[in-house]
Amino acid sequence: MLISLRIENFALIDRLELVFGPGLNVLTGETGAGKSIILDAIDAALGGKVTSRSIRTGAQRALVEATFKLTPDLAQWLDEQEIDLLDEISLVCSREMTTNQTVLRSSRSRINGVVVNRKQIEQLRSRVVEITAQGQSVLIGQPAHQRDCLDSFGGAPLLQQRRAVFEAYTACQEAFAHLEGRRQSEQMRLQKLDLLEFQLKELSAAKLEEPDELEHLDQERQRLSHVVELQKQSYQVYQALYQNDGEADAAADILGEAEATLIDMVNYDVQLQPILDMVSAALAQVEEAGRQINAYGEGLEADPQRLETVEQRIRDLKQICRKYGPNLAEAIAYTERIQAELEELQGGGQSIEVLEQIYQERKAILVKVCADLTQLRRSAADELEARLVSGLKPLAMEKVQFKVEIAPSPPTAAGADKITFLFSPNPGEPLHPLTETASGGEMSRFLLALKSCFTQVDSVGTLIFDEIDVGVSGRVAAAIAQKLHQLSVHHQVLCVTHQPLIAAMADRHFRVHKQVIDTQDSPIPDRHLSNTQNSDVRTVVRVSSLDNHLTRSEELAQLAGGHFATEEISFAFGESLLAQAASRRQRQQLSPSSQSESLPDSDSQTETAIDRTLNNP
Repeated sequence: MLISLRIENFALIDRLELVFGPGLNVLTGETGAGKSIILDAIDAALGGKVTSRSIRTGAQRALVEATFKLTPDLAQWLDEQEIDLLDEISLVCSREMTTNQTVLRSSRSRINGVVVNRKQIEQLRSRVVEITAQGQSVLIGQPAHQRDCLDSFGGAPLLQQRRAVFEAYTACQEAFAHLEGRRQSEQMRLQKLDLLEFQLKELSAAKLEEPDELEHLDQERQRLSHVVELQKQSYQVYQALYQNDGEADAAADILGEAEATLIDMVNYDVQLQPILDMVSAALAQVEEAGRQINAYGEGLEADPQRLETVEQRIRDLKQICRKYGPNLAEAIAYTERIQAELEELQGGGQSIEVLEQIYQERKAILVKVCADLTQLRRSAADELEARLVSGLKPLAMEKVQFKVEIAPSPPTAAGADKITFLFSPNPGEPLHPLTETASGGEMSRFLLALKSCFTQVDSVGTLIFDEIDVGVSGRVAAAIAQKLHQLSVHHQVLCVTHQPLIAAMADRHFRVHKQVIDTQDSPIPDRHLSNTQNSDVRTVVRVSSLDNHLTRSEELAQLAGGHFATEEISFAFGESLLAQAASRRQRQQLSPSSQSESLPDSDSQTETAIDRTLNNP
């Protein structure tokens, strides 16, 4: 329930605080008095569209703040959003807007002082208010909106099945996308598969194992290419180290002589022992080097065939490096990559046949859940038809026909049904789409009856109706008034109206009017306006709460004043409306079930008389 509304610098409102109550709250006033601005402020507080023009001329900041009664459902939602409670009885939703005079600079929504995003404010809006206006006739004519209305009326089971349809449709679309993607890329896949198979065959034939194989082969080639030189040089080294038949002594002979001399010297001076040890060690190493170089030389053997094999292997590896390199390490890494990619193309991915099977399976699931959704919609449609016709009968539409047509359509995320509301207000006339048949007054009553149906499945606490009574006569207005009051028994109802019959049924009545003030916020009498410069005056919206019987009678008389010859008759009419409204409310409290069917005979006669009076003053 909306407890209060605070507005600062919004449109024509400079400062305004309203306190609403349970039951039926009505706003009345002349056309253009600013009634819709108040509803726009509520809409803005709950995330509705705002522009720079929403901010009062001359101001740079506007604020709208709506306080709602805290319910267990709202408290749980706040806990889920990690928003702290202000207290145990209220929830505050606010919207602050700033401008640089030409462009809306910023707009922030807060819940209990915490800045929230658009998704959160939309979730809160759906939990606290429902707004119905004549402009909804455009929206209600759209098949998608009619489908959403039917699904909402069907309640939790239908909405849960619709979510199942959405999930099945999403899964089916994903499977179809994978299938089509595979079909479209099959030619490219086969071409790439051939290329990778050729490359892998070539690389596998190369038997790449060691990244440094090329360096090893190059060393072997150098050795095989210089066998004769190596043999000759190794013999020369051997002679120099160990055995020399020429004039010069070998290194081993020289070191041997040095060793023998040092042995004699050590006999006389032991300090030479370390030198002797070094010479002895050098002699041993020279002798070992001589033996090894001799063995190396004797082991050398020319192998032209092996040399050719090595050179061919080097040429092959260099070719591999040029194509897949630039070195063997990169070529080996590339081999591993294409092996994995080839496995994916050959069998790691799903074939077209498998993808086709998956798509058909998911499509079958989608068809099944859509059929279940259609069945639930047909049941909901039957109940909606009965309730809506029953709700329209008290609104002077006793012979109305209404049907929810459910026609098959291609499956979508919302099911496989096309929903159309068919309507016929006159006996003997065929059913036609709602917006093609209903007049403005009939559409108003239809929207009211539809909203009345939804209140039985909707937990929203506040229902807002913006001039839902436009285009109806006195008797119909009385029926609308009774319907609004019936709704107000279990919901708070806020209604903007021009009908005195509806205003008389209100539990709380507000009069909206415009006032011209000067720069000191002092009201300016109308007779002085012509002598006041425009720059010195401002127009503001003011709201008065009509708390007593006299002020309400005067306002009702003002609403109906144009239909009567004198003010006395108008005032008497207002008095009679309040008395009749009190009587109807009392009867409804005693027997609420009977009131939902039709107007009582005595009330019908009274309203018929009022209707005649309004139309024939």
